[in-house]
Amino acid sequence: MAIDLRGRPIAITGASSGIGAATAVECARAGMPVALGARRVEKLDAVVKRIRDEGGRAIAVPMDVAEPAQCQSLIDATVSEFGSVYAVYANAGYGVEKPVHEMSNEEIRVMFEINFFGTLNTIRPALAHMRAAPATHTSGPRGHVLICSSCLAKMFLPYFAVYSATKAAQSHVGRAMRLELRHEGVEVSTVHPISTRTEFFDTAEKLSGQGTLIAHSPDFMVQTAEFVARRTVACLRRPRAEVWTGLRGHFVKFGMSVCTLFPALADLSLGGMVKRRLEHYPRSDAAVGETSPGGGAGGASGVAGGG
Repeated sequence: MAIDLRGRPIAITGASSGIGAATAVECARAGMPVALGARRVEKLDAVVKRIRDEGGRAIAVPMDVAEPAQCQSLIDATVSEFGSVYAVYANAGYGVEKPVHEMSNEEIRVMFEINFFGTLNTIRPALAHMRAAPATHTSGPRGHVLICSSCLAKMFLPYFAVYSATKAAQSHVGRAMRLELRHEGVEVSTVHPISTRTEFFDTAEKLSGQGTLIAHSPDFMVQTAEFVARRTVACLRRPRAEVWTGLRGHFVKFGMSVCTLFPALADLSLGGMVKRRLEHYPRSDAAVGETSPGGGAGGASGVAGGG
């Protein structure tokens, strides 16, 4: 039986644009009060206005996922405004197109700080409320944790190795938490978008001055943020371990599974990407954005922190 989401509050990070904003709108349409967290206040306010204009309930909470106290404030504001927090969506993150050997330890640490530890910072205060909520056997779970990982959690990608490592870490933690928290009535799901049409590509090209090869994904393999959002809300209604967005998402998952079984096949298929990049951009300048291939962030400003 599908869970009735009406009146069940959700807090979303990276919610100023992209997948985060689209999910906030879709959750509100399902009747969920929404707390939107991100750094870009004007964009947050615009999404809140859109939700309210459509008859939904929403608040904006300026915050940075790298700061645990600000993540706590997001959850506190959700509970204060709506009375509880049923779901939390750790969505904020960013990506960099750059060879691993050209990234400093500091660059790598910062990406893990935002993408991975930012996820934990977001989840922990919400879980405290979920686990304390009254047990129910008729109206669904006590709470639902969502983590926006990526299809790249399942397989490496040249020039995005560190990004994919952070997404794999999110995926592993989310899958383990699902079993660790199931007996307490808390659902945990990881979301694995494929290439998603958001601000990432425009920002990457602007900051790098050279474009990014990832931007040249075939159109039939690119999805909209709204499509990802609808699949995510479907998971809130009927919880499951992983969200793979539509037939194209499952096709990508299957292909990555085959490449995992046969590493030489992965080398063959991805080697062409490396060759094209070397032909187009001989110098390894970085292409940076706050959303990344396969999703996982709310808005792109070129600065880590989510939205």
